[in-house]
Amino acid sequence: MALSARFQFKSLLRSSLFRLEKRACQISVKERIEKKRSEALVGGGKNRIDAQHKRGKLTARERITLLMDPGSFVEYDMFTEHTCTDFGMEKEKYPGDSVVTGHGLIHGRQAFVFSQDFTVFGGSLSTVHAKKICKVMDQAMLVGAPVIGLNDSGGARIQEGVESLAGYADIFLRNVVSSGVVPQISVIMGPCAGGAVYSPALTDFVFMVKDTSYLFITGPDVVKAVTNEDVTQEELGGAKTHTTISGVAHNAFENDVDALLQLRKFYNFLPLNNREPPPIRECDDPWDRKVYGLDTVIPIESTAAYNMLDVILGIIDERDYFEIMPNYAKNLTVGFARMNGRTVGIVGNNPKYAAGCLDINASVKGARFVRFCDAFNIPIVTFVDVPGFLPGTAQEYGGIIRHGAKLLYAFAEATVPKITVITRKAYGGAYDVMSSKHLRGDINYAWPTAEIAVMGAQGAVSIIYRGKKDVQKYVDEYVEKFGNPFPASTRGFVDDIIEPQTTRTRICRDLELLQNKKLTNPWKKHANVPL
Repeated sequence: MALSARFQFKSLLRSSLFRLEKRACQISVKERIEKKRSEALVGGGKNRIDAQHKRGKLTARERITLLMDPGSFVEYDMFTEHTCTDFGMEKEKYPGDSVVTGHGLIHGRQAFVFSQDFTVFGGSLSTVHAKKICKVMDQAMLVGAPVIGLNDSGGARIQEGVESLAGYADIFLRNVVSSGVVPQISVIMGPCAGGAVYSPALTDFVFMVKDTSYLFITGPDVVKAVTNEDVTQEELGGAKTHTTISGVAHNAFENDVDALLQLRKFYNFLPLNNREPPPIRECDDPWDRKVYGLDTVIPIESTAAYNMLDVILGIIDERDYFEIMPNYAKNLTVGFARMNGRTVGIVGNNPKYAAGCLDINASVKGARFVRFCDAFNIPIVTFVDVPGFLPGTAQEYGGIIRHGAKLLYAFAEATVPKITVITRKAYGGAYDVMSSKHLRGDINYAWPTAEIAVMGAQGAVSIIYRGKKDVQKYVDEYVEKFGNPFPASTRGFVDDIIEPQTTRTRICRDLELLQNKKLTNPWKKHANVPL
């Protein structure tokens, strides 16, 4: 019995010691985890965070906190570290490396996000950095949720050489595969140069921050060395350049806070993926509201300008219009709005700028927007006041035929509900292009002020009566015969001539009718857009 008791005592003692050692080990591991977590939360450290703030920029984590609903962000790969051992890199590692990734909610709706951390190696892209981004992009595709990229990076991590370039290519591939499946949004919140610019360029929307964000293939120093041009970062790739001249960016905001709050607002217009209908929210603006101001918005003089935004804001819900590319190709306005709570894409010629003519930039701007709406089941409402395509050698040499065909192609290809309102001029080929009945427009309206013809009366008469004297007397005759909505309406090219004040009611009712529209294009691997 004594031997047995001694054996049990020793066994209990060993067991107790083992449990104590295991407990101590667990405490040690937990302490290590918490230590790593706290290190990850401060990125490159307080000094670099202070430097980021001095530039007027938020940190990667602060941006995510502001963008996502409180407490909803779930982070991936917080403890990953780069694997580079060259150039002494093994001595400097940060948990999570130079990007924060994960998913969360924006107004209660799922979103995946990556936010590059400029305080860690300047936000440069390493192999691990790329893998983290690819993981959230793959997850987004699996569950059908948008991807938002907050870009603030010095580019490829030079110490990792070609591995870093391979990481970019992995991201590019996912951008392409995800296109048209889930919305992709890029917000440029710092530098973005070299190969890094092509990922944002492949996404659906690119937003910038004024004075602190830059996009360019090669920086000012390289430009100076190669072309001998003196140019600043802001002039070469700043927000003003890309929102007014190049058309690379869709809008620019005042600062990081403004950009992220506007992004939250913008997100509410979008469906989560290509299999879902656009979101519908409760609307306090009566769907059958008469808009009496529209009865007098068109000037008596047919060559006088007016602002199509006055028409759009009067018709949509609560005057809430999120315009895309508002400072680029102003002769065509595109953007998102709601009609009776339902998201719609708006396309409209704006006679306030270049008489509302279609040119190269407007055509490409419109085509890109229409194709996005079609890819994500967003109905398109088109307001037409177009005297034609802009003439001139600059346009012809620049390829207006090819670029104009893009807009024609986009409208013709689109299978979503398409409602068109001709407010005044619809001349020549531009009449065809602007979502006409002939391009499978579902419901096409004309206001009494509409002029649907091959060209304006003055030009037409000068051709028809060429060589004759006193041709001015034929102008009124031409206007009476062709410069009105009746020729198109009697042929069924316009479904109805409506009073302007009833336009909102008509569109809201038609959207309800068309919500279950089913139309498909013939099977094909993919179409050959006139790029």
